[in-house]
Amino acid sequence: MNDQQIKQHTQRRRLQGVVVSSKMAKTIVVRIDRQVPHPKYGKYRTVSTRLKVHDAKSLAKVGDMVEIEETRPLSKEKRWRFMAVIKPAQS
Repeated sequence: MNDQQIKQHTQRRRLQGVVVSSKMAKTIVVRIDRQVPHPKYGKYRTVSTRLKVHDAKSLAKVGDMVEIEETRPLSKEKRWRFMAVIKPAQS
């Protein structure tokens, strides 16, 4: 068998977060919050990560809860792709 027949599709990481900016063309910024224990005291604190996400059809708006998927590098900072709006923003 050659390499192409052996390769299998791997499951890509999927995350959920809140859209904090949609001012760029075909790009949104998504904030991912996670709870991390303090190394010494053990108290949990919220740590945020901001990711640039490719949104080709500009469907996501600020405040939406969205699902994103890891993908190949699309630009210098974009490594994630918009999948779906889970919960629309409160109007």
